[in-house]
Amino acid sequence: MVAFTEQAFRQTVLIVDDTPENLIVLGELLQPYYRVRAASSGARALRIAALDPKPDLVLLDVMMPEMDGYAVLSRLRDDPATRDIPVVFVTAMDTIEDEQRGFDLGAVDYITKPLRPAIVLARVRAHLELKQARDWLRDQNAFLEAEVARRLSENLLIQEVSIHALARLAETRDPETGNHLRRTQEYVRTLAKQLQSHPRFAAFLSDRNIDLVARSAPLHDIGKVGIPDHILLKPGKLTPEEWEIMKTHAQLGSEAIEQAERDAEEPVEFFALAKEITRWHHERWDGSGYPDGFIGEAIPVSARLMALADVFDALICRRVYKPPMPFTQARDIIAAERGRHFDPDVVDAFLVDFDKFEAIAERYGDADESLIARIAKI
Repeated sequence: MVAFTEQAFRQTVLIVDDTPENLIVLGELLQPYYRVRAASSGARALRIAALDPKPDLVLLDVMMPEMDGYAVLSRLRDDPATRDIPVVFVTAMDTIEDEQRGFDLGAVDYITKPLRPAIVLARVRAHLELKQARDWLRDQNAFLEAEVARRLSENLLIQEVSIHALARLAETRDPETGNHLRRTQEYVRTLAKQLQSHPRFAAFLSDRNIDLVARSAPLHDIGKVGIPDHILLKPGKLTPEEWEIMKTHAQLGSEAIEQAERDAEEPVEFFALAKEITRWHHERWDGSGYPDGFIGEAIPVSARLMALADVFDALICRRVYKPPMPFTQARDIIAAERGRHFDPDVVDAFLVDFDKFEAIAERYGDADESLIARIAKI
């Protein structure tokens, strides 16, 4: 006699046969070991199979009126809720063609009539154990996928916090910038989404790259940690010599990220874009920018987006060397620099989404009464 564990008694077997005597025989054989449900027609079998808890195994007669076993099996396989329930045909049909047809439809086994109790119990137990193993693997895979997703989310959060912590380090040298990091990050994201379907930008601005560019954006001025206070915080106009020193922050930031990239044990995607943004966000479309004097398309897309975002925010916010500027005036200045300071298509995207830029500026506004008053008047 086949040995059974307590787990077996929690498993459900659905037996389907249009002959009551056959249901009685199978029921009496299986009930000592399993929960047994019975159906005397294909239609009723489908209704029972759809109920919770779902059967763990179906013993299905082939030759039944109205809906035969093949039709029942096809319907079970078509329904996502029942397609994974193993089905064993119980039939007097024993030709190779009959078996092949059943296997083609998804049956897992054949038990031929007349029934031999030991064979039936052994086959049922074997298929239930296989299903139990498959269910365990499925649950383990689901758990592992959820755990991977959780850890990925956690790592992304740590990465985000680390990026902002590094960027805030630079901001501590220049405290009047306030929420500059958050605003410019959202400006960049807005521009990127507006340009995502543009023929010139579509190849680069995938959802993934937009996310990477936006996450990298807060590092654009990290090189300011290397600029002396008497220059960085000077309230007046910089001398030519001081300006040359100030401009080195782009290269200093890029080199710092490059060193971090070399120190990393594995490649980190956003480092490449962070280096682009940090080094080239002061380049100009006409080639008059710094540090490398790149012209037009030679400037990476990420840096072109950052350039406009950075300038717009600088215009509308108070600095030690200037008062804040009204939004509309800043918009007009950006528009006037189309094709000179900025990529023309990036400016066009800015103008289309100008209301979003205003909303971002308000949402992440600095605690500055003059700024609040200025926004209220617009």
